[in-house]
Amino acid sequence: MKIINKIFILLILLGTFISCSEDFLVEDPPHIIAADNLYVDVTGFDAGLAGLYAQVRMEKGGETFGNGNDMLIDPATTGTDNMYGNERSGWARDGNDWGTRSTPTNTHYRNFWNWIYSTINAANTIINRAEDPDVNLTAEDKARVLAEARLIRAWCYRHATFMWGDVPLNLVESAGSAINTDWVRTPVAEVRAQMLVDFQFAEDNLPETSDNPGKAVKGVATHYLAELYLTIGDPTNAKIKAENLINNGPYSLITARYGVKSTEPGTPFADMFLDGNSNKSEGNTEALWVLQHELETVGGGDCIMRRWHRQRSHEVEVNGKKGHFAFSVENGGRGLARVGPTRFALELYEAGDDRFGPSVMRTFEVLNMPDNLPDGYALGDTIWLDYQGKDESEKDNHWPSTRKWDWANPNDLAAARQYNDIIYLRLAETYFLLAEAQLALSDAAGAAVTLNTIRARSNASPITAGDVDVDFILDERSRELFSEEHRRYTLLRYGKWFERTQMHNAVAGPNITDRDKLFPIPQDVIDANLTTEMRQNPGY
Repeated sequence: MKIINKIFILLILLGTFISCSEDFLVEDPPHIIAADNLYVDVTGFDAGLAGLYAQVRMEKGGETFGNGNDMLIDPATTGTDNMYGNERSGWARDGNDWGTRSTPTNTHYRNFWNWIYSTINAANTIINRAEDPDVNLTAEDKARVLAEARLIRAWCYRHATFMWGDVPLNLVESAGSAINTDWVRTPVAEVRAQMLVDFQFAEDNLPETSDNPGKAVKGVATHYLAELYLTIGDPTNAKIKAENLINNGPYSLITARYGVKSTEPGTPFADMFLDGNSNKSEGNTEALWVLQHELETVGGGDCIMRRWHRQRSHEVEVNGKKGHFAFSVENGGRGLARVGPTRFALELYEAGDDRFGPSVMRTFEVLNMPDNLPDGYALGDTIWLDYQGKDESEKDNHWPSTRKWDWANPNDLAAARQYNDIIYLRLAETYFLLAEAQLALSDAAGAAVTLNTIRARSNASPITAGDVDVDFILDERSRELFSEEHRRYTLLRYGKWFERTQMHNAVAGPNITDRDKLFPIPQDVIDANLTTEMRQNPGY
């Protein structure tokens, strides 16, 4: 997965249009790669899948759709109970203000829609071409190719339904005369029924493990099936899927130190996020899906999670002056604090919980510039980022930040982008799905046991059945999965986004309304639907 030429993205998204050119079909120039001459054998399909995974990786980057200084996934994570926009930049600003900034003409919603539906079309192209009986694929290769593409298609509709509710459901390649201008919004229940079929196919046909660390495998499909069953109100099947993945899959929680810095100060929880510890081949038994990046490699991809989450150390003031902290590998590189944890999120942890320890949450900076020390301080002194007693606010350079995404290129410490492999999905989140299913089935005692397994790993105190309710599970998910999960989706699934954001987000809470549970359909999409009127979401 690490050597993926980004040209395949263009080939998947645009090549189908080229294939409909009559001149192209007649001349068949060998130097042009398009769907018709790419998807003829397993090599071509694997190249197309490589492009599809590159599309997935854009979630944490965003350089292709819109401004390269944007995080595509912001609308699914920020503007919630546990994350707000620290810097007035990108969608995080919209997720603070809401109101007239959240409109059908909002660029970020358009970019997200275009990204999702481009990826859906890429997946459909692979699926439709692989189902052609004349294509040179063995039965085994065909099943694998279809399984990977169908999993990613369902993953796309997961995003789309949580963002917009009813959305157009398309299962065929859009190209040439197949381009539609009469889309209708399919009821969300029908879309999720198709997701269920796709995830089930993926679970049945994906391998349990892969030598290619970036590939989605069977466990990814099982996890998303458990979540989907909860979303559609079927906790019994959700419990079955979650228990099967936890008890019978090739995964286990990280409970002991391992990997690249196992002899240095740290914790088992923190080890998972270190560069060199993300993949199964590197000792990570908990990771279900890891996004692959590679520095100075054609198609290696990149990520901007550290830039988004790491505090602005270079702007922290000491005695009224800035510039006392140099970028370094040790302090996590250059951050711009686009987003940050709410005060509520910071105060969820009890004393001694490793998930709030210094290896995971940055609550101080260490003076590391010997030639520019503030008066009265020495090299190596600690400057605390005090959040206690005040609410989160915009442009607060003294606010704590997560260290999960720390990374820096030693040859370019100020670089905006990062190239380490990062965990996308891990088994701990499956435990929360199991606890959610158990609680829904009136088994609070079982849910407490499940949650205690997670809590024990980080030295959090044990709980009892009486402690477990919906809000406790949501609190615990925040403690464990802050900045990892698609928090908005989780809260919407519980019917808790509005309540908890209003209650716990001091910046966004006063600005949200009931309509904001769904985002507006982008105006460009409505305008392009020339022959049928596309319905807008209420309130827009």
